[in-house]
Amino acid sequence: MTSLRSSEAVPVTLRSALVLAAASVAGLLMLLWPLIFAPAPDQTRVDQPFIFMVLMPVVVLVVIAELSEGGLDSKALAMLGVLSAINAAVRPLGAGVAGVEPIFFLLILGGRVFGPGFGFVLGCTSLFASALLTSGVGPWLPFQMLCAAWVGMGAGLLPRRLTGRSEIAALAVYAVVAAFAYGLLMNLSSWPFTLGIAIPGAEDSLAMVPGDPVLENLQRFLVFTLLTSFWGWDLGRAITNCLLVLALGPAVLATLRRAARRARFLSKEST
Repeated sequence: MTSLRSSEAVPVTLRSALVLAAASVAGLLMLLWPLIFAPAPDQTRVDQPFIFMVLMPVVVLVVIAELSEGGLDSKALAMLGVLSAINAAVRPLGAGVAGVEPIFFLLILGGRVFGPGFGFVLGCTSLFASALLTSGVGPWLPFQMLCAAWVGMGAGLLPRRLTGRSEIAALAVYAVVAAFAYGLLMNLSSWPFTLGIAIPGAEDSLAMVPGDPVLENLQRFLVFTLLTSFWGWDLGRAITNCLLVLALGPAVLATLRRAARRARFLSKEST
């Protein structure tokens, strides 16, 4: 099957694009369930989060297998291994301190140079490798992998016509947006476990209230985010990666593109 972009390190065929889109919708629904969940009148327990913990790794593995089937050759695999190892090594240097997470810097630039398919796989492998390195394997890991994969894929989908300063500016803005989006989605995955599930009619609770209108649960969630992660984690992640893109982006992009040309992922016209 013909790929949508033959210059990418991991070509995305029409079939793999459909699989990726379907998996992304499924993953988003798994993350949004606290806002839209409405229990049956006789339902006394909530099994959804535990079901999703089982399904999420399956969704991620299906997409990676489909993308690999589309053309993950030895050169792309070697580049993926190098960038994943670097991300796994740098993540412990900042994670846990005011939201400083430099892992997203290289993830965004890697997705930009090597394409959305490579960016998706790089997000998954980087978070998985860093979790093994820091003993961070847990039920949250598949959600982290998927959200990071979306960050890398989104960078690869940015307009190719951007070059020079406009490209760096666009990547810096994207780094800020992606940092806050990642934080919001990860908070959604942990919100019901952090505060528990409130009894319907609990007006003063910031916890999820099953069956309440979406806007009311969304308001509780946004207040929860502002009070917990926005200032201490998300803002720090956004500032760190924005500054890294502005300061080191041109040099790192040039290095990655030089490697891509040598591996024949990119033609000279693509730079």
